[in-house]
Amino acid sequence: MYDKERGLYIAHCANGALSITGKMANRHGLIAGATGTGKTVTLQVMAETFCQAGVPCFMADMKGDLSGISQVGKMSGFIEKRLPEFGIENPEFQACPVRFFDVFGEQGHPMRATISQMGPQLLSRLMSLNETQDGVLNIVFRIADERGLLLIDVKDLRSMLDWVSKHAKEYTTKYGNISSVTIGAIQRALLQLEAQGADKFFGEPSFDIYDLMQTEGGKGVMNVLAADKLMLQPKLYSTYLLWLLSELYSTLPEVGDLPLPKLVFFFDEAHMLFTDTSKALLDKIEQVIRLIRSKGVGIYFITQSPADIPENILGQLGNRVQHALRAYTPKDQKAVKTAADTFRANPAFKTDEAIMNLETGEALVSFLDEKGAPSMVERAKILFPLSQIGAVTEGQRLDIIKQSRIYGKYDTPVDRESAFEVLLAEAEQQALAEAEETAAAETENKKEEKQKPGIMSKVWKAVLTAITSTLATILGTYVSDKVTGKKTKSRTSATGRVVKNATSAATRSVTKELTRDILGNLIK
Repeated sequence: MYDKERGLYIAHCANGALSITGKMANRHGLIAGATGTGKTVTLQVMAETFCQAGVPCFMADMKGDLSGISQVGKMSGFIEKRLPEFGIENPEFQACPVRFFDVFGEQGHPMRATISQMGPQLLSRLMSLNETQDGVLNIVFRIADERGLLLIDVKDLRSMLDWVSKHAKEYTTKYGNISSVTIGAIQRALLQLEAQGADKFFGEPSFDIYDLMQTEGGKGVMNVLAADKLMLQPKLYSTYLLWLLSELYSTLPEVGDLPLPKLVFFFDEAHMLFTDTSKALLDKIEQVIRLIRSKGVGIYFITQSPADIPENILGQLGNRVQHALRAYTPKDQKAVKTAADTFRANPAFKTDEAIMNLETGEALVSFLDEKGAPSMVERAKILFPLSQIGAVTEGQRLDIIKQSRIYGKYDTPVDRESAFEVLLAEAEQQALAEAEETAAAETENKKEEKQKPGIMSKVWKAVLTAITSTLATILGTYVSDKVTGKKTKSRTSATGRVVKNATSAATRSVTKELTRDILGNLIK
């Protein structure tokens, strides 16, 4: 609940109202507690309080419960009983302006990112690649960048991996060994990622983070991500939200500490963000969380125990709400002690004992004061939401989606020319050039064969030449006899000799031609 007097009023203790200081709201926070202790209601109270102050929020809705923030709340026996405790007589129930989003585009506006925007580091985590595979993936991104190829969707990355595998030798001396085995392993991981529905997430139009920072009627828009299906893929869920944080960090300008933050980001099931995370990526997460506050963004983690958050990051979470924890095992007792140690002690009670005895709706609360110092921990009761507690109907959800200002902006995917199309065109051109070269070579060979005379044609040529020569000789001899008046016998005798000589000459000529052709064919 927000008003000028109390500010961001979240809880009430014996000493009065407990409110988050506006200019300290970007110093991040933590909502922790066991299942069923009231974390989701606390998140809803915080979100609608920011909404009333004109601060947009982003939150993941695990079970659909948070969708009720879009509807006006109503009085219940439980709320009526607690009104005197908060000093409230007539609560003004109200709804918040809401936009529904869904990575898969089923229960809200699609939220897409390109492969290039995700980057090799986050993709490597998403696909659970080892160090060698991560190195090769970085090389693939570098080569794509050098060639000016856009990596937009899954088929772009798959085409690029295939192309690099075929041209690996060209880059070995520059980037190191690129084995086909490693490329194959990345391709298989990419196939598994696609089977999880990542092909719907990667693409265009990519999501504009400024669409998360809108107001309507002076209220901050509540951006609710449908995460019930996304939660089945923990790596996709946590990596997606980490990408969103990274985009906010890299896009937004420096603004310092504002009277109120520009955006509040609620990260539910936060322990997933840090599970199986490499040291390099953990360092990046820590850097983003430490520096993003200067961009006017506050991050609030929701998890079961403070022990789920790495110490370096936990130390940056100044606004704390701790619901009950149970301590049935030594591990649970250690978690309770860890949670108690994160608060500034209150001499009125023992923090660790109080954590185990909190009722539903109760919490230990400590917010930063005007100077940025944590206040003394107080045992308090969280306010009730002014919006509906529980999920909306499918019809209500659909109406809200259609009435949204961004309806239609992301609903139709766009597949423009990128690495897949460029590499496919190059492969087709190369295949066409090779086919034309082969056809030209075959045509030239046939032409040469056609121009080259065969053995039998040479034989007949020699025979015809010999016959022609013989007939000419006989004819010449006959004419000569007629002129000189020699006898027939002498002419016959002379003619016989000429024919014999001519025949011998023809035989020799044919034999030479045959011998030359045979030897020539043997030598080839």
